Amino acid sequence: MKLKCIIIDDEPIARKLIEEFIGDIDFLELVGQAENPAKAISLLSNNVIDIIFLDINMPTINGINFLKSSKNTASIIMTTAYAEYAVEAFSLEVLDYLVKPIPFDRFLKACNKAREVYETKKQIVQPRAPAADHFFIKCDNQIQKVFYDDLSYAESMLNYVILYTTARKMIVYITLKSLEEQLPENLFIKVHKSFIVNRDKIKSIEGNMINIGSEKVTISQNLREKVLSEILKDKMIKR
Repeated sequence: MKLKCIIIDDEPIARKLIEEFIGDIDFLELVGQAENPAKAISLLSNNVIDIIFLDINMPTINGINFLKSSKNTASIIMTTAYAEYAVEAFSLEVLDYLVKPIPFDRFLKACNKAREVYETKKQIVQPRAPAADHFFIKCDNQIQKVFYDDLSYAESMLNYVILYTTARKMIVYITLKSLEEQLPENLFIKVHKSFIVNRDKIKSIEGNMINIGSEKVTISQNLREKVLSEILKDKMIKR
């Protein structure tokens, strides 16, 4: 993803130098340039701009007044020959302040800072996809939805698996290993070579048996220690 930028500067030589700098940085894309903020309005209106390289002393409207009146959310990097405006510029929340002549390494540092800001904004703004609460399985010549919360346990039967849900039993053509790989580990646990159980459906544990509702599921001897450790981890109240 390239950051889209524009240059606003009344000096052709300064614009040319910044244009060359931008061309040398692979995560930047120059969308356009203008000799003053008034002429940049169309660029800002027709594009989503991530960085504005902004001069201060320009005709029509200077860079500081532009900042005061602008509601643009782009990162502002000042590029000016006047060091004395730095305090005022930073009070207007500019990202960086570069004094001409600008060395490339200083320019690159400012651009890297802009990229970090962009990535942070993206993480905040981008909504997280809601966690899935179901899966689909082919059963009885239909593709059926099964909610994780409805699945009590699964039992292997050769090349088939029986899904025991709160409503019914479903016989599906799938291996237990394949089912285990696709169920969320935080919700389901394999307790035997033939059984996967829903952790939240466990009512009690007696010896090597797990009680799920009115049903009993066997814990295999070689998995017992691991299963008990995972099921009881941080949940067992001790004397």
